[in-house]
Amino acid sequence: MRSLPYFCRGQVVRGFGRGSKDLGIPTANFPESVVDNLPADISTGIYYGWARVDNGDIHKMVMSIGWNPYYKNTKKSMETHVIHKFKEDFYGQMLSVAMVGYIRPERGFESLGKILSCSLELTPTSHDLTDATTPFTHPNTHSFSYFHSRLCLPPRRVESSDSQ
Repeated sequence: MRSLPYFCRGQVVRGFGRGSKDLGIPTANFPESVVDNLPADISTGIYYGWARVDNGDIHKMVMSIGWNPYYKNTKKSMETHVIHKFKEDFYGQMLSVAMVGYIRPERGFESLGKILSCSLELTPTSHDLTDATTPFTHPNTHSFSYFHSRLCLPPRRVESSDSQ
């Protein structure tokens, strides 16, 4: 995946509520416009990296990109689990992420129990991998901060003015 690290940003939207309700693992969902702008070489699966809500602190994260085969979603989604205990939901706030590594492909599961056991394994894996990742070991470096305000924005359309 040549596009890694990949930086993106978008307003947190309501998802299906399954991460919190079914699994006890809250996720922040990006709008379709952010998902639609993913580079072609970003495969579906599980990624790890860093996340920031608005201008808050930077935290480790693990993200699922895909169709969630167990739930038979018809649209691709990007669901980010920020590894931090927030006091309240942050719908409508800006989420910035730096995806720095790929953990595994998207999988289908036959039960919620299997999804949960696999999901619980990912958090420590994400911690370990993120700790070992450079140059993002200290995410306050210029790399994350520089891209924080430029992430996942759709390409701007430049109108030419024919002045003849």
